[in-house]
Amino acid sequence: MTAAPRTRRLGLPSLPDHLPIVTLPPQALVRISRYDSGEPHFGRTGGNRFDDPEREYGTCYFGLSLALAMAETLLHDAVAVRGRFRVHPDSIASRFLLTFSGKPLRLADLTGASLKRMGGHAALTGNASYGLPQRWSQAVFRHGDTVDGFLYMSRHLNTEQAAVLFDRAGGKIRLAAAIPLPSCPGLAAAAELLGIGSA
Repeated sequence: MTAAPRTRRLGLPSLPDHLPIVTLPPQALVRISRYDSGEPHFGRTGGNRFDDPEREYGTCYFGLSLALAMAETLLHDAVAVRGRFRVHPDSIASRFLLTFSGKPLRLADLTGASLKRMGGHAALTGNASYGLPQRWSQAVFRHGDTVDGFLYMSRHLNTEQAAVLFDRAGGKIRLAAAIPLPSCPGLAAAAELLGIGSA
C-alpha cells in the first residue's frame, strides 16, 4: 500500500524584493459592523488572524462583497445544520453595512500563484492557529514596498478574496455610508447563497 504524500506545513514567508501589488479603490471594500461611526477601526488586540502579535500596528478587515462580509461576521462561529444556518433576526438588525471612499490602496497579493511563490499555501487562511499568519502579516508590513495591506482568500467563503489594511492606510480611506443591514440591497440573495434562515 502506497503511503499518502506528506503535506508541507506552512512556514515563514520568503518575500521577493518587490511584492506583487494590486491597486484597489476603497469603494470596492465593505465591512459589517455594530457601529455606524468610528470606522474603519484599526484594532490592536493581537487576537485576529493577521493582527500584529506585538501590537505595534493596527489592522482592519474587509470583504469585497456583501456575501463575504456576512460569512466573515454573522457566520464566523456558526455551525450549519442540514445545509442551513440559523441566525437570530437581532444579529442582523443590530448591524450596519459600511462602505468607503478615498484614495487608491496598494495591496500585496497573497493569493494564488503569488502566494505560492512566497512559500505559502491555503493553510495561511485555512489553519485554525493564528501564530504563523500573524508572522506573515508582520513580514508584509515591514517589507520595503510599504504596502497599505494585502489581499488573501477568505477562510469562511474560500472562493472570494478579502483584504486586511494596516493602520498606515488610515489616511487613504474614510467611511462613506453606514446602511442598516436589513435595508441592504442584495441581502436576501446573499442570505440565500449562504443558507441563512431566521432562528
